[in-house]
Amino acid sequence: MSPEVAPAESRPQRLAAHEAHQRLAHERNSRLAQLTAIEESAPPGSDALLSVQTNAIRRVLTDIEAALSRLATGTYGNCQGCAKAIPVERLEILPYARCCVGCQERAV
Repeated sequence: MSPEVAPAESRPQRLAAHEAHQRLAHERNSRLAQLTAIEESAPPGSDALLSVQTNAIRRVLTDIEAALSRLATGTYGNCQGCAKAIPVERLEILPYARCCVGCQERAV
């Protein structure tokens, strides 16, 4: 007997605030651990690739902090492009997403 799959309409339309906060905290902690590992493994400025990596991690950390601010102000989960709700599936994968996929593709 196979397990029943919940219909799509039974999925929540938004992440609960505590779940979003947990996901964001996990992402932040992961990125901080990556940054610490990179910074401890090589002298500063020793490699252009390391510089690119640390800058990318810092950008993501900035995005995570911005998402935490949106969570605090009640605007988390709203696309900054079209103001519609970002699908919960996108936020589960990328909890600091600022835009829905359509607006993100237009921005690139």
